[in-house]
Amino acid sequence: MTDLATFIRGIPKAELHLHIEGSLEPEQMFALSRRNKVDIPFKSVEEVRAAYAFSNLQDFLDIYYQGANVLQTEEDFRDLALAYFSRLHADRGRHAEIFFDPETHTDRGLPFSVSIDGLLAGMKEAEASFGITSKLIMCFLRHLDETSSLQTLKAAEPYLDHIAGVGLDSSEKGHPPSKFARVFKAAKERGLKICAHAGEEGPPEYVHEALDILHVDRIDHGNRALEDAALTQRLVKEGMTLTVCPLSNLKLCVVMDLKDHPMKRMLQLGLKATCNSDDPAYFGGYLADNYIRTAEAVGLARDDIITLAKNSFTGSFLDPASVAKHVAAIDAYVEAN
Repeated sequence: MTDLATFIRGIPKAELHLHIEGSLEPEQMFALSRRNKVDIPFKSVEEVRAAYAFSNLQDFLDIYYQGANVLQTEEDFRDLALAYFSRLHADRGRHAEIFFDPETHTDRGLPFSVSIDGLLAGMKEAEASFGITSKLIMCFLRHLDETSSLQTLKAAEPYLDHIAGVGLDSSEKGHPPSKFARVFKAAKERGLKICAHAGEEGPPEYVHEALDILHVDRIDHGNRALEDAALTQRLVKEGMTLTVCPLSNLKLCVVMDLKDHPMKRMLQLGLKATCNSDDPAYFGGYLADNYIRTAEAVGLARDDIITLAKNSFTGSFLDPASVAKHVAAIDAYVEAN
């Protein structure tokens, strides 16, 4: 039988929690800063990597927004997307639903069209080159006010046919989902899928708000839901997908040791967990690495890996026929390995 790491690398899988700006590797950051003549506060790739010693979410976000300044043109966003998809292809990823943060770019003077047109071009090229399908999820920055989110939704109206859903990210503490009730209602009325970061650093109450006020289709992270037994049971009963990001949780000190990560417990409880990389350039591992290192740390078995891979498709925003095709591909892979 195939060893577990090889089995993980080969199994068909989807990624449901990936911030495309968070896949900006230091080498690409330097290349784009030169191309666009943008100053960055680092003298070398090594200096950037040394700065990736975060103790919390805000430490990370401070450097994340600095890095985004090098993204200036449609070509930059296209190149960023293609670099990510080439790594996903190497990890045997078949589908990705990627977050992007338009307010990060419009707030520094870029037209809304620059980021989305570049990303859509990269997504189209990735499907042609690698056979990877993808969907785009537009996130609102929760440290800004809801007025900014409503303006962003309005700016997105010409592109709604190309946007699968909306999300909520950035600094969680002090910015509950209820702060964004109106914009998520407006997004849902436009037929967009709804997801939100909740229960990463914020309390279980934020998960309740995401469910009851935003009416999410998916919870991003959700770790702290386990502190509330009734909430956990509800998530199981409703079959709510959690897009869990183990190496991110470790890097941001949500868990202090990967051996303490709740992924195994989530699966044992019947939660519909998935495994994802979040901001892989900053957190030290793409999709397969998240699977492999977590499996080693918490003792995931082959059946757990199969469950996570299937959850990544059944929890996606793909149509039922596409989901069935991918699940069948997993079954065929398991049979052969």
